Amino acid sequence: MAEVPSSETVLVTGASSGIGAELARAFAAGGSSLVLSARSVDRLEALAQELRAKHGVAVRVVVADLASPEGPRRLVERLVQEGVQVDVLVNNAGYGGFGPFGETAWPDKQGMLQLNVVSLTELTQAFLPGMVARRRGGVLNVASTAAFQPGPLTAVYSATKAYVLSFTEAVSEEVRAQGVTVTALCPGATVTGFASRAAMDGSRLFQVKGLPDAKSVAKAGYEGFRKGATVVIAGAKNSLLAWSVRFVPRSWVRRMVHRMQERVDA
Repeated sequence: MAEVPSSETVLVTGASSGIGAELARAFAAGGSSLVLSARSVDRLEALAQELRAKHGVAVRVVVADLASPEGPRRLVERLVQEGVQVDVLVNNAGYGGFGPFGETAWPDKQGMLQLNVVSLTELTQAFLPGMVARRRGGVLNVASTAAFQPGPLTAVYSATKAYVLSFTEAVSEEVRAQGVTVTALCPGATVTGFASRAAMDGSRLFQVKGLPDAKSVAKAGYEGFRKGATVVIAGAKNSLLAWSVRFVPRSWVRRMVHRMQERVDA
């Protein structure tokens, strides 16, 4: 893996729990200073105290609601005012939704699009040019294996993650020769609070035994980012499934995913 610069500062969004918190722990263990952002100040402060005590790194907490249109701008302005240079941006904040598209409410979809797509893109726009100018640093975007195929019952969520994957690959190629790494971490179903937030606890997808935990997924993402990988799929089985859909008729893929995501108690 690449050597971590001694002055590196990493901004992690959605850092209060799950994969975001574990990514923060991974960067802290590597010696990076951190800016932790999410909506839950208590959780952020608890994590900050843990990381300072365990790794002796500087940790700043900035509360932000990136599901609102003003959220990214306010976060960037706060960091500029405080003189914080972001060397690595971890776009982890995001959420999903479950149910037939026509039966789910628009405000939830709107917030999902803002958080998963618009805020991620806006923050990348804000910080990437500085990284390119300094010829170091990078962006780690948390996508999903949902990015590789359409997702009946999670139509908008899957579409947002397809955007994240495509966006990441394109920008990665643009800055490939400029010393900057842009990586998409694509977890499959993982033991976090995501399924509960998305009302997917009862789907077949999350009933599979032996699902990976957030720590192992974050470890794969961190190591892949440090190695300069553009796409990291956490887990060999997930990798096989993600790439295999390219060789299967799309109509079959849609039906297979629909069945996997249906509730077992439906």
